[in-house]
Amino acid sequence: MSGEWPESLWLVRHGESVGNAASARAWAEGKEVIDVSERDADVDLTERGRTQAETLGRWLASLPRSEQPTDALVSPYLRARHTARIALEPLGGPGAVGWHVDERLRDRELGVLDRLTAKGIEARYPAEADARRRLGKFYHRPAGGESWADVALRLRGVLTSLRADHGGQRVVVFAHDIVVLLFRYLLEGLDEQGVLDIARHTAVLNCGVTHYDRDPGAGLVLRRYNAVIGADGRLEATSA
Repeated sequence: MSGEWPESLWLVRHGESVGNAASARAWAEGKEVIDVSERDADVDLTERGRTQAETLGRWLASLPRSEQPTDALVSPYLRARHTARIALEPLGGPGAVGWHVDERLRDRELGVLDRLTAKGIEARYPAEADARRRLGKFYHRPAGGESWADVALRLRGVLTSLRADHGGQRVVVFAHDIVVLLFRYLLEGLDEQGVLDIARHTAVLNCGVTHYDRDPGAGLVLRRYNAVIGADGRLEATSA
């Protein structure tokens, strides 16, 4: 147990999933239900998502050896595991890095609201819609599901593990948009409004990269947020 932060930390949202594509169609067509038959943990990548993961892998492999990831922390959900395996293949695959699947990195559980659009929630669970408006999305916990605050609580344990088990390493995390946002909330000491403002103004992109470096005097410092690989194979510069 080193007690120090990783040397570098990359947070990566999975590539486009079948669920992402179905959700976009449902919202565009004004439907109440997102057409996905699998349970959330088993939703896989689309072809576009696999291509995004391959592009990410080429970028990781283009980094100097001394800057490439040494450890990978991965959500157990299929779309995240598949993204990680594809992206790490140019580095030698999961066996070439410390591969750790951690259920604390799973996506937010939506309970009774799973697979529903906003229209579907209003139509089928109006009391939940009212509670969400009253409490706000950060604290609202749908029946059988989690609030943002619940997800943040489990991620606090991940931060403890990063210092205990991955100090001084270069760690890449493959997970979900809510995980990226709430890592920012925790690492940067944001408040409820601060993290909601980020979410409101910038959607976390599929295979978007959020990058922190260790600063001896300041812990982990944000260098890039939500950057993607451009046509030239470079990570596109984005503001924090």
